[in-house]
Order: sequence, then structure tokens, then C-alpha cells
Amino acid sequence: MSSKLDSQYWNDRYRNAETGWDIGYASPPLTNYFDQLTDKNKRILIPGCGNGYEVAYLLEKGFQHITVIDIAPELTAILAKKYAPNVGKELTIITGDFFEHRGNYDIIIEQTFFCALNPSLRTQYVEKMFDLLAPGGKLVGVLFNRAFEGGPPFGGSREEYENLFAKTFSRRSIEPCYNSIPPRRDVELFIRMEK
Repeated sequence: MSSKLDSQYWNDRYRNAETGWDIGYASPPLTNYFDQLTDKNKRILIPGCGNGYEVAYLLEKGFQHITVIDIAPELTAILAKKYAPNVGKELTIITGDFFEHRGNYDIIIEQTFFCALNPSLRTQYVEKMFDLLAPGGKLVGVLFNRAFEGGPPFGGSREEYENLFAKTFSRRSIEPCYNSIPPRRDVELFIRMEK
């Protein structure tokens, strides 16, 4: 593991295609969740957005207030070109450190961001998510329910997540995914944390 999971580290991982977590499209557990949302004006944040497959899906479905943030400038530059017609309208792209971000969101999407962070930052992650959510806002997405050698990605367990989120979120759900892609079947948990 790199001692410093900084912008250069993540630029290099993507440039060298060392992205085993990247499935090439929006994750079915997330698209299923998006399909249930009727209010297209919800303010949505996707931290650690990577290649931004969820962005394409949300735009296609007509969502009007999407913000993505990633620490790797090469990734955000690619997204800015890919979604140029939407930038500054339905889509805001931020290059920066999630932990320094300021904003207020109705929904924050978790998709391989948590597992990319050094585990020493997990408590800070939960506190920052809570801080960024509007009252009644939700942190929604997928966490791995398995261990990994080294990292990133860094794994975890349902019990660990329950203990971690219980300190901040009183309303929470952590359940096995029923619609994971075959390689991730039985190793993903779908989370819903409400502020």
C-alpha cells in the first residue's frame, strides 16, 4: 500500500489501468435505487467519482443537481470533456479533497469511495458524510463485505460498519445486496443512512 493515497497515486492507478474495482458501467444496486427516485431536483453528491458511470445514468434519467468530486485531476479533466454540455448546468465537477469539501446534499452516493480510503479515516468519513447531508438527507450505496489483502481497496464487515455508523446515524440500514453483479454476489452490502 502506498503510504500516501494522494492525487498522484490515484492518477497513476487510473493511467495504468490498475482499477480492478471499475466494472465499466453504473452498478446495478445503484441504478435500481436511482430508478426509484421521483424527485429529479434532489442535490446529489458522488465523492471519489472515478470514471463517473453513475453521472451518465443520472443525467440520462433527468436529474438536475449532480456534484462529483475526485482528488485525481486527470479523472476530473476527462469527465469535464465527456460531460461538457452538462457542466455548469446539471453537473458540477470538483477536483479536490473530499474532507475539505463544503456543501449541502439530499443524497450522497457511496460507490467504491469508502474502500479506497485508508481505514484510519473511516470515523472522519462518517462524520463528514453526516455534515454534508441536509436534514433528512441520505448516504446510499454499496460497501464490500469481505477482506482484501493490502489495499486499496480496503474491505470490512457488516458488524464493523454497524458499529462505525451507529455513532452518528440513528436511522440506518445495512443489508446484503440482492442485485450485485455476479463477481460481487454475496460480498456487497447496500447501505442507507439517514440524517
